[in-house]
Amino acid sequence: MGVDAVNGGWAHVVTPCENKLWVKLADGHIEKTADIVLDPGHGGPESGAVGQGGLAEKELNLAVARMVVDELAAQGVTAALARTGDYRQTLASRVFVATALHPKAFVSIHHYAEPDGPRPQGPGTDTYYQIGKEVSPAQSAQSKRLAGLIYEEVVKALSAFHADWVADSDAGAKSRTGDSGNDYYGVLRISGTSGIVGSLAELAFISNPSEEFLLRQDNVRHAEAAAVARGIVRYLRTEDPGSGFTTPYPRTEPAGGGGGTEGCVDPS
Repeated sequence: MGVDAVNGGWAHVVTPCENKLWVKLADGHIEKTADIVLDPGHGGPESGAVGQGGLAEKELNLAVARMVVDELAAQGVTAALARTGDYRQTLASRVFVATALHPKAFVSIHHYAEPDGPRPQGPGTDTYYQIGKEVSPAQSAQSKRLAGLIYEEVVKALSAFHADWVADSDAGAKSRTGDSGNDYYGVLRISGTSGIVGSLAELAFISNPSEEFLLRQDNVRHAEAAAVARGIVRYLRTEDPGSGFTTPYPRTEPAGGGGGTEGCVDPS
């Protein structure tokens, strides 16, 4: 949970469902900062995409994000998870965790569904960077570089495996603006307006049986995690521009349901 105040032996926190309360410091531990905050998408009753074999995105996202934390630690980069277990969490609460830790970047980990079709040339990974009227050009440029570096590393890593790859026709590193003129994706919109450089990564298509088969394997998950970590480390320590940038086609439907407070129940 994000902590925004400490008074005596108490900490004021925002819960996963955006409730605000005081908790005893003795009941937990406060991390004051982290280089990176990783957001495992979905959680609890919000399962995200589910493969034909039953693999749930919420579980996969968390497993891979935990591996990214370990990979970054090995490189001397501190990382924290916005969601640490299988519970529902609002988008704003995820970003609040990041805001409290003052990270250099925020990366939301996801896996895809509903591709446009086959992609013979390799993985259909997508990464998104922040854009919109409330995000400065300088922040958008840094977010774009982060997305391009993660895209570059993940595609390279997954290409080592054989699958009947699928993709959207605009696959690549990209941004997408909503009808309001702000970012189409809520977690990027909220983190962007909070001044945190962020990227959302859709690593592979869990809805594709061929890719779901791979994503059940620990070595493939480790390959994804190591690739995300390499992209982040390059973002922090180099001026590499990244690659794979593409122009997205317009989206008219909402960017998935959930993520709000309605019906949200905090974990006990």
